[in-house]
Amino acid sequence: MPDQNKLWTTNKLICGDNLEELAKLPKESVDLIYIDPPFFTHRQYEVIWGDEAEVRSYKDRWEGGIEHYISWLKPRVQAMYEVLKPTGSFYLHCDWHANAHIRIMLDEIFGRENFQNEIIWFYKTGGLSKERFSSKHDTIYFYTKSNRYTFNPQKEKSYLTHKYGFKNIEIKKDEMGYYTEVYSRDVWDIPALRGNQPETIGYPTQKPEALLEKIIKASSNKSDVVADFFCGCGTAVAVAQQLGRRWIGMDISPTAIKIIERRLKRTLGTLEGINYEVIGMPTTVEEVRKLEPFEFQNWVVIDKMRANATRKKVGDMGLDGYIPSGELWREGAGIQVKQSDGVGRNVVDNFETALKRQGYKKGYIVAFSFSRGAYEEVARIRNKEQLEINLLTIKDLLEKKKPIT
Repeated sequence: MPDQNKLWTTNKLICGDNLEELAKLPKESVDLIYIDPPFFTHRQYEVIWGDEAEVRSYKDRWEGGIEHYISWLKPRVQAMYEVLKPTGSFYLHCDWHANAHIRIMLDEIFGRENFQNEIIWFYKTGGLSKERFSSKHDTIYFYTKSNRYTFNPQKEKSYLTHKYGFKNIEIKKDEMGYYTEVYSRDVWDIPALRGNQPETIGYPTQKPEALLEKIIKASSNKSDVVADFFCGCGTAVAVAQQLGRRWIGMDISPTAIKIIERRLKRTLGTLEGINYEVIGMPTTVEEVRKLEPFEFQNWVVIDKMRANATRKKVGDMGLDGYIPSGELWREGAGIQVKQSDGVGRNVVDNFETALKRQGYKKGYIVAFSFSRGAYEEVARIRNKEQLEINLLTIKDLLEKKKPIT
């Protein structure tokens, strides 16, 4: 067996379906896995990424019911079991929608004898109910692959009603009162994120770093490999980096991978000195064609054009993105994205109207290809309306043939 400590000489951000990408990873090579998969909630989230107004469509809808959801999740968890070391630990984050079904699935994969904890993450948020007890906790299942595993006991504050009557116990005091430090229980009172906290980036299911810090400290040591195969906005990756662990972050969304890079830079102040590589981002026209519609839009606007996406998925007044006026050396400009070939004259005419309505003198239409009529209409508008419309193909963006000025 190869030396597992040498398998991960670099940290990795992997873009792709985890069921496919997990098959490419070495067996029994990861020390700790934490996943926060889409919950069985039948919701669809629109995500605004921080100040840059980046939009991502996050789907959590399972029209086939709970059986369909579990049949989707189970082979992925089984693949994660295969890459987990015999001494490794596994944490799965879920809520009441499917936790009973998930517990049965995990018993089948890991064995009931390797169940360690049902952790309750308790938090206080808005949305209280007058019809039933408000649901204000998530479930985190903790399994190991064997009875040989890393566990570093964590301590927490236990507040006391008074400081007297306790012998041989160190009593401390803070703004909340007297307390002593005890070993952590399986109910964790960790505040949920709020919009004004520095670590918040706008992802609706983003988890607090304190939650991941507790898991990573408890079930791994420095230089161990920590993996999150539904890494989303990258909380596990960011915390693993801060705690001196090696890491793997995997997500099907190119937008998520880019956001994690930006988050690492924001958290650490720089990406210099972080030894990591990015795998699986689209690099060919055919790979770009396979992106989901709003992933495609984000790839064009945010990644390749370094612009801002519009905040609304619909009703965007004909603009999918914009370059703010006065930003460095760039003029303000509107952007429209079409995930199609042979974009024609009518699209150019409608985009002209949208630019005028928003007060832009310049705009970009991005598509896979354009008709002859589209190019002719662009020339007519430039000559007659004093309005500059540029037609960019996906190939242009990939090859950087045309500068965006």
